[in-house]
Amino acid sequence: MREEAYDVLVVGGGINGCGIARDAAGRGLSVLLCEQHDLASHTSSASTKLIHGGLRYLEHYELGLVRKSLQEREVLLAAAPHILWPLRFVMPHDSHLRPAWLIRAGLFLYDNLAKRRILPSSASINLRKHAAGAPLQDRFRRGFVYSDGWADDARLVVLNALDAFERGAEILTRTRCESIKRATRGWAATLVDNRGRRRQVTARAIVNATGPWVSQFLKDAAPIQSSRSVRLVKGSHIVVRKLFDHRFAYIFQGVDRRIVFAIPYEQDFTLIGTTDVDYRGDPAKVGIEPEEIRYLCGVPERYFKRHITEADVVWSYSGVRPLLADAALDASKVTRDYALDMHGGDAPLLSVFGGKITTYRKLAEQAVDKLAPLLGSSASPWTARAFLPGGDLPAGNFAPFLRTVEKRYPWLPAPLRVRYARAYGTRIHALLKNARSISDLGAELFPQLYECEADYLYRNEWARTVEDILWRRTKLGLHRPDDAAVRLYNWLASRH
Repeated sequence: MREEAYDVLVVGGGINGCGIARDAAGRGLSVLLCEQHDLASHTSSASTKLIHGGLRYLEHYELGLVRKSLQEREVLLAAAPHILWPLRFVMPHDSHLRPAWLIRAGLFLYDNLAKRRILPSSASINLRKHAAGAPLQDRFRRGFVYSDGWADDARLVVLNALDAFERGAEILTRTRCESIKRATRGWAATLVDNRGRRRQVTARAIVNATGPWVSQFLKDAAPIQSSRSVRLVKGSHIVVRKLFDHRFAYIFQGVDRRIVFAIPYEQDFTLIGTTDVDYRGDPAKVGIEPEEIRYLCGVPERYFKRHITEADVVWSYSGVRPLLADAALDASKVTRDYALDMHGGDAPLLSVFGGKITTYRKLAEQAVDKLAPLLGSSASPWTARAFLPGGDLPAGNFAPFLRTVEKRYPWLPAPLRVRYARAYGTRIHALLKNARSISDLGAELFPQLYECEADYLYRNEWARTVEDILWRRTKLGLHRPDDAAVRLYNWLASRH
């Protein structure tokens, strides 16, 4: 085992925990992060996968949150242009919506609340002439188009963990923080891995970034009473075979005034979501309900020519959002902002309540700003201008980078070349090493998954199970039946 005393112990391997570990390690602090399951195994891989300001938050007058989110949208798009990219959203104008002039005013505000360097502004469109109008019912004549960003959410988490590791942090997956107690210098923590092995560590500060378990961790592991709390809200999504061939996404509003997105997904599919349902069960056992599937099929059916039924659903997923509790009665109206709660004075315990994936970097920066002076660090914030691993593309543009990949690896089949470039960015060269032909990638363990990539994910990205690889590090599981994973399972078993 490595050194057992740390400046910061981060509990939780979702986006906020990994973001905080990365920021702290980059400021010279010794960091240990532990996650009870896999990285991004819960809320952080179950999002709508958008980096966005939150257009609908404008109607709730959360201008500060929208501005902060829009600012972060630009920062993240520049930091990881391989796994994040611009996406244009089409909003068909329906009779039950607000007047067109009011929507246009809202979009103008959305365009101008923060500076834009990457994304184009919104516009009105004629759906009879626009490519996005073809799949829609003929009654839709007018619409609006605006910009936001798309993210591979699970890979965003892993890249933050990888950057933290490369800056000196220790990352322990499948390791639960069983208890913490005051010690002579800070905290003593007991960690237990999935084989039952215990490990005692000390830390001068602890970060509770356990997401849906944030209050439970304080109660069980500490125990500490906080004035903050979270409201657990389940968000579910369905995936169907692609409903349209163009590159635009759609934003629809149901008769209940809730928002549902229909987004191009994994080349051959359309992602539809999300629901907002209060949740009181175990966050690790969340799943979609039949009424949620019916709801997610029903809202797009008001807009598309093609009808969607439960039989069209090829995959679904659900996540529990730990939203900062407020007075909202409707789960869809609960704030997506966050709060950082600090206890302990010279031995700080910082808990993260709420937040969303778009603002994770700012949240992490503010968390370390609070902790650093107490730990003797005077290093300045640094992540706003730093690339995530693989994100240092030439001129920050994916298209020319892909052309260089094509020239360097002409033997790679086009679909594999694009997927590698998207998933790994400039780290594709570390993945492929000295490979000169497809045979150099090793055995094909799963369709489109070669031993070379599986080994890279095992060695560098903490992937240990079939699900880690096929559903979080990649989405290859969506493209093939489950029984094709046996060879990958056996390969992984041989590594343990």
